[in-house]
Amino acid sequence: MISRCNLHRVSRIVSRRAEDDERTVVTVLNPASVPKRDTSQREACLVMIYGPELGRRVALGRNDAVEIGRQPNCDFPIDQESVSRRHARIVWSDDSWHAIDLGSTNGTYVNDETVTDRPLRDGDQIKIGRAILKFLEGGSVETSYHEEIYRLMTYDGLTGIHNKRFFHETLEREVSRCKRYARLLSLMLFDIDLFKSVNDTYGHIAGDAVLRQLASLVRVNIRREDIFARVGGEEFALILPETSGREASAVAEKVRKLVETSEFSFDTVSIPVTVSLGVTSLEATDSADSLFAKADANLYRAKQSGRNRVCG
Repeated sequence: MISRCNLHRVSRIVSRRAEDDERTVVTVLNPASVPKRDTSQREACLVMIYGPELGRRVALGRNDAVEIGRQPNCDFPIDQESVSRRHARIVWSDDSWHAIDLGSTNGTYVNDETVTDRPLRDGDQIKIGRAILKFLEGGSVETSYHEEIYRLMTYDGLTGIHNKRFFHETLEREVSRCKRYARLLSLMLFDIDLFKSVNDTYGHIAGDAVLRQLASLVRVNIRREDIFARVGGEEFALILPETSGREASAVAEKVRKLVETSEFSFDTVSIPVTVSLGVTSLEATDSADSLFAKADANLYRAKQSGRNRVCG
C-alpha cells in the first residue's frame, strides 16, 4: 500500500491488453524527484575535419579557455589567411561549452550560422575562416574521436559526401562486379562553371559555402545506391549502378536543371551557379581508369561547347 506522503510522487496507470488480459503498471515520478544530469564527468574536444592539419585534436578543460586563431601562440593555431590572428574562443560557461567570436574579420560559424556567443552540442561544426572543427562531447570522447578519424578516411570534411579516395576504391569494385556479372554501370562527372570567378568575386569562404550547398542539394535528389563524391576542388562524381547510358544522361540533365534553378548564397548575397556534366557507361573493354577518362573527356566537351550542359 502506498503511503500518503508518496501519493504526490507516484501514479499508476493500468492498461488491459486485449490479447491476454495482462495488466501493465506504468510508474510516473514527480519531476522534482528526477535527478539532474551529471555534467561533471563529460569530456570534450575539438577535431579539425577540414583544414591544414586534418585530424588534429585539442582537449577542452573546464578551467581553461581555448583560443583559436592565426597567431602561433594560440591554443589551436590555424595558419590560413582567412583566419584572424585571434579569431574565436571556446569556453565553459553556464553548464555548457560556448563558441565566442572575438571580432574576427570573416566571422565564426556554427553549423553554417554566424555566431557571436553560441552554446555547443555534441557534433556541432565550427567554421573558422576556411577551416572546420568538430565539437565532440560526452562520456566516450576517445571512441568518438577514433570514429571521426575513420570517417575522415572516406568522407570529405567540407561537403560531407564521399572523398576522392573512397570514390576510386568504390569505382574499382563496381567495375569489377559489373563486368563479372554483366550488369549496367554508368559514371557522371561534373564541376561548377567558372568557379574561380566565384572565389575571385565573392571570396574563398563564399566558394566553400557554394560547394557545401551544392553537395547537399544533389545528395538529397539521388538514389540511396548511387555513390556521390567530391573528387577535386570543384569537381564531383556520381557512380550510377544498374543504370544505362540513356538513363545516366537523364539523371545528369536533372542535376543540371536543379543546380541552375536553385538559389546559392553566402551572407545574404545570392551567387549564380551552373554546372557542366559528362556521362558515360561501362563497356566490356573498360577498366575503372578508362571509364573515368571517358567521363572526363565528355565533361571537357561540355565545358568547351558552352558550359551548363550535358555531354555523353
